[in-house]
Parts: sequence; C-alpha cells; structure tokens
Amino acid sequence: MRTVMTAVLCRFRSCANNSLPVLFAVAAIFAVLVLASPQPAQAFSDEELRNVTEQLNDKSSTKKLEAIEAMAADGDPRVAPILNAMLEGNLFVRASDEHVVIGEKKGKVWNHIDVVSGEVVGESGSKELDKIKINNRLRGALRDALAALNLFSQDIGIRTAAVEQVMDARDPSMLPLLIRAIEREEDATLLARMELARATMALAAGETTEERLTAIEVLASETTPQIRAVLSQFVASAEAESYQPEVVAAAKDALADVEGRLSMWQTLGDVYRGISLGSVLLLAAVGLAITFGVMGVINMAHGEMIMIGAYTTFVVQQIFSSVIPSGSPWSLAIAVPAAFVVAGLVGIVIERCVIRFLYGRPLETLLATWGVSLVLQQAIRSIFGATNQQVTAPDFMSGALELSNGLVLTYNRLWIILFSLIVVGGIAIVLRYTAFGLQMRAVTQNRRMAGSVGIRTGDVDALTFGLGSGIAGIAGVALSQISNVSPNLGQTYIIDSFMVVVFGGVGNLWGTVLGAFSLGIVNKFLEPVAGAVLAKIFVLIALILFIQKRPKGLFALKGRAVEA
Repeated sequence: MRTVMTAVLCRFRSCANNSLPVLFAVAAIFAVLVLASPQPAQAFSDEELRNVTEQLNDKSSTKKLEAIEAMAADGDPRVAPILNAMLEGNLFVRASDEHVVIGEKKGKVWNHIDVVSGEVVGESGSKELDKIKINNRLRGALRDALAALNLFSQDIGIRTAAVEQVMDARDPSMLPLLIRAIEREEDATLLARMELARATMALAAGETTEERLTAIEVLASETTPQIRAVLSQFVASAEAESYQPEVVAAAKDALADVEGRLSMWQTLGDVYRGISLGSVLLLAAVGLAITFGVMGVINMAHGEMIMIGAYTTFVVQQIFSSVIPSGSPWSLAIAVPAAFVVAGLVGIVIERCVIRFLYGRPLETLLATWGVSLVLQQAIRSIFGATNQQVTAPDFMSGALELSNGLVLTYNRLWIILFSLIVVGGIAIVLRYTAFGLQMRAVTQNRRMAGSVGIRTGDVDALTFGLGSGIAGIAGVALSQISNVSPNLGQTYIIDSFMVVVFGGVGNLWGTVLGAFSLGIVNKFLEPVAGAVLAKIFVLIALILFIQKRPKGLFALKGRAVEA
C-alpha cells in the first residue's frame, strides 16, 4: 500500500501546481485505500474491559456466560487473570463503589486488584467484599475460556494443554480464537495438533459440504481413541439429521479406517502385555526347567526360592537406605547376585538334606518339598511378619511410555522383558560353553554313562539344584519390582511354572522360553473374553490335551536315557 501511495503522490505532484482539486483527489484516494485495507484485531479498551467485567456480576447466568464468551473471544491478555480469579472464587464486588475487583488474601487483609491495570488499589476485610458466585455451567465455560486464552501462552506446555482442552470441548465459539493461534504458532508438532482441533470444530459447525469433507479428511489421518469418538458421534448425528450422503459416507469410511488402525494397535498392546507376562513366567520357570529336567524332581518348594530372592531384595534395599540413602537406587544391582547366592545356597541345603535320600521316589519327593515350602513360608513370617513388604522400584523403572494411539508400555515390564532375556542368554552360555554345563547335559541325557566316565553325578545334582534355585531367586528380584513381597509370593507362580516347563519340553531351555511367551500371549488374549480365572482354566485344559498328543512337550530332549 505504501508503494501505491507514493506513486499516486508523485503523479499528482507532477501534474499540477499544488492546486486544490488535486489535494482533494489525493485525500479521497488515501481514504479509500485506508478503509479498504484489513485492520488488525483490537483488544478491549480499558473502558470496554471494565464494562464487560462488570457484567460478570449480573444476576443472570446467561448474561455471565455471554460476558465470559466475549472476553475469551477478544484474546486480551488481561482477561485470563480475571477469569481465573472467578473460577477460583477470588473475584469480588467491592461494597464501597460496586466495582469488580480481584481479591488477594494477605494474612487477615484482602488486597483489591484492579481488573484493568492489575495493580493493588486498596485493601479491606472480607466483609467489604462480596464474592461473585458461579455454578457448574459457568465453571465449565470458564475452563473452556481459559483454555482458549492459554493458546497464546509463551509456554509451549501450557499451549499444548490448552489445545487438548479445546479439542475436548469442541465448542464452535472458540474457532476464531483457535484460527488466530494457528496463524501465530511456530512449533510444527503443536501446529498439527491445532489443525486437528480445528477439524473437530469444523466437523460439527461446518456450513458447507466442502468444509465437512475437508475436516473428515484431516481427522481420518489420525489414529487415536479421541478421534474415533469424534467420528462416531458425528456419524450418529449425521444419520439422524439427514446430512448430505457424501458427507455421511466419507465419515463412515474414515471411522472404519480409524477403528481398523486402533484395532491393530490394540492387538500389538495385547501382544506386549502377553510378552511381559511371559517374561515373568520365564523367570519363574527357567530354574524349574533345569532342576526338573536334569534331576526329575518335582520341587514344590521352587516358589519359595522366588520368595527368598524377593525378601533378599527387600533386605538389601533396607540396608542401603539406612547406610547409604543416596545409593538406594543402586541396591538393585547388589540384590541380583545376593538373591542368586542366598537362594542357591538354600537350594543346595535342601538337596543335600532332603532330596538326595528320595531319588527314584517321586511321590515322596513331592510331599517332602511341599513340607519344605511350608517350613520356609513360616520361617519368613516369623522373621519379617505376615504383612506384605514393599520394595521401591528405581526411577528408571517407574512410569510408562504412552502413545497417542492408546498403547501404554510400562517401563518396569520393559526392563523385566530385557532382564529375562539376559538371564536366559547367560544360562545358555553356561550350559553350552562351560565344563559344568557339559556335565549337566551329560547327566540329563544318560546318568549312568555320565557316571561311568568319571562325572560325579551327585555333585552335579547338588550344583544343578543350587543353580535352579539361584535363578528362582533372581526371578524374585524382578517380581519384587512389580508386586509386593509376601510369604505367599512364590505360590502364585508355581503352577504356571510347571505348565511352562511341561509345554516347552522337560529340560529344554529354549522350549521353556517359547512356552512361557506362548502361554503369556494366549492368556492376555483370552482374559478380555473369558476373564482372568477362566482364561487360566482354558489354558490348562488346552495344555492337558496338548500333552496327550505330545507327552514330551514342544521340544523333547534326545538321549539314550531319555528315549528308553
């Protein structure tokens, strides 16, 4: 515009000798250009802001609501403190002059803050101030208005929260303010979210078919439960109000696409939860797979080895908290080897004192280990009490990764999955590349031949039982991070552990891994349909039928003794 005006002035200056008609012509052209040019939006003047604030004291809730909407639509930065004070019950009418002020309590005195200048203009006791009352309808309007005003905040976190509130409200009256915020926004991620909020409003308040179709196209690109709800609600209202057929068809197609993608993410979430459950079962069962496979002993005290590992973790954490408070997060690194050693030593004592006298008598062994489990539970109750003990998880295991599509990945489960894989990998290395592992495999496949070549099978049995018990203790460390520690902790997993071992193949490590993850995933897919209890019953029945077909499990060990 400045260039045009310069050219006009030069033109007329060269044509005449400053004649009066020329000046009138220049003035007319200038006026036309000024009036035709777009004017920036103006905030409230001081008088306008004071007048609209006085309307908040109206007896009619409708008048108050109109004032709130007008203040929010203007976008004046002075409006937010006023509305926030009203929402918090700090907006008053001063008795001396009937003016609306913001009250700020300082001890027994209330400061009067002017709504226009934001400065303290007086003070008094509470009797001089009459609070402006609000109802639930006004509270909702105030929250929506503040959310809209926060769209212009300097803090990106506040703007992000405001966009989410605007999207939830889906109030068409906020659309002009949202458009202004979109024009000013520089963050690409937040800008995309604003456009999504704009589409939700346009879907409901769009005046033309093209506007609604554009909004549907934008919404169809997102995969969130929130967008699914918006589209589902619109489809229902569009069919009831007989919207244009192309709009209804596009909305239905978009809803189907969103639901399909959400279903896929839900399936992935179920798989993750199944793997996390499988990792817990794997930690509980991998030690049992070793002892049961090598020794053929049905150890009903295996769950108590898990419990001992959990209580070892609790004791180590308590020691760290009392001696080195700042180092308590590192207690978990000490608890892992400590639990392995303590549970392993207990396992060796049980093998030497009880099990070694009962080889070849499975029923007596089962009853004896069951009695040992009761003794260990009572010993723990006598030492630590019958109440549950809590182990505090480190900060890096707290919280969860929440994706916009509704998928939630808890950090403690992620760490347990990783931990279980590390444990299994370590056991595989020991069994394959160490002399002890070679001797263990030899005893598993043919005990008599192993003894004839000089392997001390009795020592191998004791060390094997200690290794299996130590691994169960490590499982207790992991379980203490996701549940309370109690004397009955191990009993929760003993039956599931046997199911995993039998399903995968007795004595087969990789069969145990596959069996744990398979049963965990199947359980998580059945639980939403049948419930947790019935899901376990169905899995047990399916496992019994499977064992009738394959008695040796998925992966049977090979060897002369095994095949005999």
